[in-house]
Amino acid sequence: MNIIVVGSSNTDMIIKVPRIPKPGETVLGGTFTTAAGGKGANQAVAAARAGGNVTFIASVGNDVFGRQAIKNFQTDKINIDHIKMYEDSPSGVALIFVDEKGENSIAVASGANALLSPDDIHAAKSGFENAGVLVLQLETPIESVNEAVLLAQQNNILTILNPAPAQPLSDALLKYVTIITPNETEAELLTGIPVDSEQAAKKAADILLSKGVKTVLITMGVKGSFIATENYSKMVPAFKVEAVDTTAAGDVYNGALAVAVSEGKELYDAVVFANAAAALSVTKLGAQPSSPYEYEIEAFLGKQEIR
Repeated sequence: MNIIVVGSSNTDMIIKVPRIPKPGETVLGGTFTTAAGGKGANQAVAAARAGGNVTFIASVGNDVFGRQAIKNFQTDKINIDHIKMYEDSPSGVALIFVDEKGENSIAVASGANALLSPDDIHAAKSGFENAGVLVLQLETPIESVNEAVLLAQQNNILTILNPAPAQPLSDALLKYVTIITPNETEAELLTGIPVDSEQAAKKAADILLSKGVKTVLITMGVKGSFIATENYSKMVPAFKVEAVDTTAAGDVYNGALAVAVSEGKELYDAVVFANAAAALSVTKLGAQPSSPYEYEIEAFLGKQEIR
C-alpha cells in the first residue's frame, strides 16, 4: 500500500550544548553539525526506512540545501515526482539546540515550505489515486493541508494528522482525519485539557473523537502513547532507552505508524512498532540520520520488553 506524505523539508543546523541558552545568554562549548530535517521530510524518510513505499509532496528552493534534500530522498527510494523547486525562495532551515539530556529547542525559517499551495497539492492528485495512507503535519500552509485531506477523503485514503507545530484546527478538517497524533502540548491546545495523566488524556481524546476523528493517539514521552477510539482506550508503554537527541522522535513515530497501518497491523501492534522506531531514533543525533530501518526496528522489538 502506497504512502503519501505532504509536508516540509528543512536543513537542520544543530548545536550540541551543555544546556539550552536562556534569553540573552550565550553558551559556549557546543559542537556543530548539519542534518536533513523538516517534519514532512522526516516522516517520509522514516516511513521509507521502515519499509513503506513513499511519495513525498513538498517545496524546496533551488539552492544547495534543496538539491541535497532531493538527492537524499532518492537515496531512500522516495518518489520525488511531486516535489516543486522554487528559483526565487530559499529552502527551509531549522536552527536547533540540543542539551546534554537530549532535549531540544528549535527555530525554523520556512522558506519554500510556505509556498506549498493547494494548487501544488491538486497537481499531485494522480499520486493519491494509488495510495492507502496520507501523512500530514502543520509546517506548510493550512490551506494545503485542507486540500490534501479532501483529496484523501475523495480517494478513500486513511489520513494520519500529526498536529505539529501546535495550532488551532477547524472541525471541518478534523472530521476527515482518521488518526490524529498530538503530544500533550498539542492535545491541550486542541481541547483545552491539560494532559498530565492517563485520565486527562482520555478526556482530551473524547473531545477529539466528538469532532469526528476516528482514532486518537496522544504521545506522552517516556509514559508511552494513549490510544482512544469510540469503543476502546489503552495506554501503550514506551521503551526505555538512553536519549541522545529527541529532535525527530515524533516524526519517526508517525512515519513508522503509517507503515504499520498500511500493512494492516492491529492498532495496538502498530503503536508498539511506532514506539520502537521512536525509541531507536532518540539514541542518535540528528533528524533524518536517526531514522531506523525496518530490520533495526524488528531486531529491537525482538530483544526488548514493553515497560
